[in-house]
Amino acid sequence: MLGFPCNQFGAQEPGTNREILEFATSKYRINFQLFSKIEVNGDGACDLYKALKAGQPNDDGSEDITWNFTKFLINGDGKVLKRYEPKTTPEEIEVDLGSLNLSLFS
Repeated sequence: MLGFPCNQFGAQEPGTNREILEFATSKYRINFQLFSKIEVNGDGACDLYKALKAGQPNDDGSEDITWNFTKFLINGDGKVLKRYEPKTTPEEIEVDLGSLNLSLFS
């Protein structure tokens, strides 16, 4: 898993990259790579999220990320396989990973 902080959703991540990392580590004990803060929607969206959104639009065909914690499953070739809504848990994604012979918890 990889995390990309973004302050575009209710201004929930207004801090610096260091402050966000310290908060996520102390409060949630994250054990995945946390990258620098980015934008995921609009003109300032980073190229990664432009590609992710184009690879797997929302069910209604729109591409914007609607809220933090939207997740994407990507294969080893960089193809976006699936998009998950914010409330989807890692355990739920584990089912899809099984078809790729991968695991979140290994």
